[in-house]
Amino acid sequence: MSFASIATLQHEIGRLDAQGLRRRRRTAESACAPHVMVDGRPMLSFNSNDYLGLAGDARIASALQEGVNLYGAGSGASHLVSGHSKAHEELEERLAAFEAPHLERARALYFSTGYMANLAVLAALAAATPGETEIFSDALNHASIIDGTRLARASLTIYPHVDVAALETALAASDARTKMVVTDSVFSMDGDIAPLPALLALCERFGAWLVVDDAHGFGVLGEHGRGALEHFKLRSPQLVYMGTLGKAAGVSGAFVAAHETVIDWLVQRARPYIYTTAAPPALAHALLTSLALIEGREGQQRRAQLELLTHQLAAMPLRAGWRRPVSHTPIQPLIVGGNAQVLDLAQALEGQGIWVTGIRAPTVPAGTARLRITLSAAHTHEDVARLLAALEPMNSEI
Repeated sequence: MSFASIATLQHEIGRLDAQGLRRRRRTAESACAPHVMVDGRPMLSFNSNDYLGLAGDARIASALQEGVNLYGAGSGASHLVSGHSKAHEELEERLAAFEAPHLERARALYFSTGYMANLAVLAALAAATPGETEIFSDALNHASIIDGTRLARASLTIYPHVDVAALETALAASDARTKMVVTDSVFSMDGDIAPLPALLALCERFGAWLVVDDAHGFGVLGEHGRGALEHFKLRSPQLVYMGTLGKAAGVSGAFVAAHETVIDWLVQRARPYIYTTAAPPALAHALLTSLALIEGREGQQRRAQLELLTHQLAAMPLRAGWRRPVSHTPIQPLIVGGNAQVLDLAQALEGQGIWVTGIRAPTVPAGTARLRITLSAAHTHEDVARLLAALEPMNSEI
């Protein structure tokens, strides 16, 4: 038997090229900000998830340097061996207090990434009742949730996007001992918000967990930036909340907050937590400063700026065939149609020094390729006006 793996991979990469689906990395040469150097060129970026503009904040950078001086560059081991530092402990206590208004007897657990957190939660909760768990997942959930449901080895029902009635029917028909409804709060490609109050009502009625991935809501939604739970004023012991800390918080990592028993179970059974080296303590130390900024008056001002920029962008006229889903979040997609169309549009913008990545199928459904325009509180009204001015003639040209 001949070894053809390299040739096979080359053939498949060629097919991606032919379909306009090959992914290519760009190299940013400056700190995350609206104005960046990319591959040697100055660009105005509408790409990052740095929603509050904290990734390049000097106060957080100073706290990170202080953390390195206190704890060094790395943790050296997993949390359950010797890698759990005072900085990790302080951050988890602070996060638990931050989300406590929405969770009974809240505790929090810090993860290296949101991807790992979702894998951990879904697999660990399913492990409590092996063979007797059913997961109900929104059709547009993030890839990390999809992979978490696979790792859980549980029965899986995918309900149509934000279709509460379909979910109700599926829950009523389930005889699983453990039921889990899992959803993004803010969907990363459309920017719409899940109907969490209705989902929680169903979970309480049918005795199910509601696992909320608030990756794009934490820091942005709610008066104090506590996220989707604060936005909807929810509280329940059946909530399991995941927030990421590398988006609006501007640093790195993620956390799960829930009833203390849930967190204890994750420590015992969540393999993505147990069997990985703990994130550098310096990151946790820096996040304490980030949380203070999110919660305080400055955080409120940054969220207000985001809202103003969102309204400004919404005034953009659309050519026939383009559409913009209703979104009240910093994620403002512009759907243009085919993969080739969105690549042409992104390239035309790049020619004017504006960097907006085209998102193509299969990441989004075929025929809905889009510019995923993301706003940051660090953007100015002049930045948004420049984007609108660049797009205006393209309404008829592309």
